[in-house]
Parts: sequence; structure tokens; C-alpha cells
Amino acid sequence: MTVPTSALPESLAKLVQRFSRVTNPKQGYEQLIWFSKRLPELDEADRSPENKVHGCTSQVYVASALTDGKVWYRGDSDSQLVKGLVAFLVEGLNGLAPDVIIALKPDFIQQTKLNASLTPSRANGFFNIFKKMQDQARSLQSESHADLNALGSLSSPPNLEPNHEAPEKVTD
Repeated sequence: MTVPTSALPESLAKLVQRFSRVTNPKQGYEQLIWFSKRLPELDEADRSPENKVHGCTSQVYVASALTDGKVWYRGDSDSQLVKGLVAFLVEGLNGLAPDVIIALKPDFIQQTKLNASLTPSRANGFFNIFKKMQDQARSLQSESHADLNALGSLSSPPNLEPNHEAPEKVTD
């Protein structure tokens, strides 16, 4: 069952609609390559084991950060088409709240018509990239909640109950 684009976040719905107008696989590949060229360069520091997407034939990295309650992704791949898939997801998911990303189902790829033209290994790669991004959103959300809980315990006012005992005499 596919999700109507109206149920998707606006940024992702626009991309899905754009790709759904593709009339043949070659156009889909051309769009992915165009997207791959728009993806900013990934810092070498972000090419770390924790950012590596496992289960992809290509080398794929996705890094994430939480700013003002929104997730921001960066990514790269050594394959132009896979880099295009990364760019598609980065553009579609950037700026969303972690809970929105976590709640998404990957079946929106069917509406793009890309799944029909992707090889099984690339389709599996897309799923793995998407799941990695969801896992990162989940981790960022957990870290954010842990930070808030720690702040809450530190910022609680101390227990200032009045002392009704007789005050001590003050002597000089």
C-alpha cells in the first residue's frame, strides 16, 4: 500500500511528485545524477564507521545533526546513482523533526517510479540509506531527551522549606 503524497512531509512530497512524472528509466537516472551533483561535499571527518551505511554495494556515508529540534543530514557515495538517492533523501528529510522521520515508511519510493528502474541491490541500498537516516533521527531524539532530562534535574529549584526552629544567637 502506498502512502498518498498528501500524507508525506511537504519537502518529500514535492520530490516524490517530481520523480513520479518521469516517463522512462533513463529520465529517472538523469534526475538522480542531477541531484547527486547538488549534494554538498561531505567532510572527511563524517566518513566514519558510525556514519557508514551497511548493506550497500557502494561506499555510502550519512551524517546527521539536530539543530533547534530539526534533523539535518549530509551524505555521499562513490556511485553517482546512489549519491543521487542519498541527495533525494537528504533534500526530502532535511529540516524535519525526528519523530516525523521515524514515523515515515519507505514505500513512497514506489510513487517515484524509481523502484521499477533500480537494480535489486540499489533498491536495497535505498532502503538501507533510509533506515540509517531513521536510526540517526532516533538517536538524535534520544540524546535530545536525555539532555533535557539532565537539564531538568539541574535546573530544578532546591528544596527551600522554612526552618521553624529558633534561630541561633548571633554573637560578635
